[in-house]
Amino acid sequence: MTPLSRIRNFSIIAHIDHGKSTLADRLMEFCGAVEKREMKQQYLDNMDIERERGITIKAQTVRLNYKAKDGQTYELNLMDTPGHVDFSYEVSRSLAACEGSLLVVDASQGVEAQTLANVYKALDQNQEIVPVLNKIDLPAADAPKVKAQIEEVIGIDASDALEISAKTGQGIDEVLEAVVTRLPSPEGDETAPLKALLVDSWYDSYLGIVILVRIKDGILKKGQNIRMMGAGTTHQVERIGIFTPKMQDTEALYPGDIGYIIAGIKSIGDTKVGDTLTDAKQPAEEPLPGFKPSVPVVFCSMFPLDTSDYEVLRDSLGKLQLNDASFYYIPEKSMALGQGFRCGFLGLLHMEIIEERLEREFNLDLITTAPSVVYKVHLTDGTVLDLHNPADMPDVVKITEIEEPWVRATILTPDEYLGSILQLCTERRGVQKDLTYVGKRAMLVYDLPLNEIVFDFYDRLKSISQGYASFDYELTDYKAGDLVKVGILINGEPVDALSFLTHRTQAERRGRQICGRLKDLIPRHQFKIPIQAVIGGKVIAREDISAYRKDVTAKCYGGDITRKRKLLEKQKEGKKRMRQFGKVEIPQSAFISALRLGDE
Repeated sequence: MTPLSRIRNFSIIAHIDHGKSTLADRLMEFCGAVEKREMKQQYLDNMDIERERGITIKAQTVRLNYKAKDGQTYELNLMDTPGHVDFSYEVSRSLAACEGSLLVVDASQGVEAQTLANVYKALDQNQEIVPVLNKIDLPAADAPKVKAQIEEVIGIDASDALEISAKTGQGIDEVLEAVVTRLPSPEGDETAPLKALLVDSWYDSYLGIVILVRIKDGILKKGQNIRMMGAGTTHQVERIGIFTPKMQDTEALYPGDIGYIIAGIKSIGDTKVGDTLTDAKQPAEEPLPGFKPSVPVVFCSMFPLDTSDYEVLRDSLGKLQLNDASFYYIPEKSMALGQGFRCGFLGLLHMEIIEERLEREFNLDLITTAPSVVYKVHLTDGTVLDLHNPADMPDVVKITEIEEPWVRATILTPDEYLGSILQLCTERRGVQKDLTYVGKRAMLVYDLPLNEIVFDFYDRLKSISQGYASFDYELTDYKAGDLVKVGILINGEPVDALSFLTHRTQAERRGRQICGRLKDLIPRHQFKIPIQAVIGGKVIAREDISAYRKDVTAKCYGGDITRKRKLLEKQKEGKKRMRQFGKVEIPQSAFISALRLGDE
């Protein structure tokens, strides 16, 4: 057992692509955790999607043994965290298990929006922060300027910030020394009743449910009976160990340790992230504070392409939720698409990753509807309804007002793109709150409606600023807005799956867009099909699909025109009657394309 004074638990936080995973690689290499022949780039990013996209999605943990300059050997528990705004819940969870953080800032790019967001999360947890300037070997690196930026924007002392290059390995020994000398050791009492924080859990097809814990007090041993304080269930510990970064079994975990346990847990509902584990016979009196529950902001429905895959989809969602507590789902039925699930995410990238993981890891073919946000509908009888799906909207007569979620967005951009970005935010009904300068870069603070940024705001921002602007947002509150439900009628019949909520000023443009798209997607029938976008009883956009027509006048050559006219009239009557009783067959592919492209 290592004494508490020689243990350090720390995480690496930074903006996307500032070099967190590369720094983790070098620290592991320096401490000899991974042999040279096994080393690969971004070693801790072990999902295929992470490696392909070059982003970290899951926070990963590893124990390193480091012999410091004072001759002592220290036990370092490192957590590599994601940088993207959609995975901020992973970051806050990892920070709760640590006492200090390395703040990595790209020496050529400086402080970005997500750098700020992650630092504030660390400061909320009262963490000690060591600033590290990475990519110091680049020709564009400007250390004095970035140090001044850190002090000006974040407000932490950067005079003794470390200057390193995670790629070449320059300055890595200094980072490890700083971790040992500048970060605090954990506190804990091994004689007290067991208290351990459930940091993460995941499903392994060989081992079952694996739990990652951080021990605060007491000792966790193999064979011990433990109790989950939140779920109220009791289990026996079968295996216990640490990540080095491979799984390595041990006999026990002591205060300050971060490790895994396997306890034959069958039910996914028993492992709630943020729960407290304690001894079944001598339980702790109070559970640990845990984490704030995450609030999903973007919703979409997922349906299996083959209806017989419904059960597989349900099990797969359960296994994914175990591994990602910020993701939420409930069953849902749709007239057009059958049985499926309404899922909640922290953002569009989060949604994309979950969808891709379902398709890859569980071999599912899915239909996903267009993403939407949650509205609060105030009814005349004083009740407030959470509206996830526009199809469930109550009658307009019963509604007093509809509130939509707003966010506070922070955008950092080079000065030359400021005009275009201001214009983009104004188009999206944004309200400017602040505009300050950090050197040559502008820092914009805007209040924006969430449904305006949820679709393509990030892509537009990146293309306007040639990739230089960075963006971060947090949910602030709900505000009343002039929102309307746009319904789609095909041959006079409403199609629930295609209805959507939007601001009145955008309704006509969106209605025209979706009608135009459906015109190209629905095949022609024997009769004319009108496609209409309506608000209540008022038609705001219309397209027509023309009917197939047989040349009924082919057999008339020469003779009186009235004969031709009579045949055409007869055909017209038949088409009219057909339209009255005819059913429009809408292929599933048309639904999928219309829903996916509903917001280009």
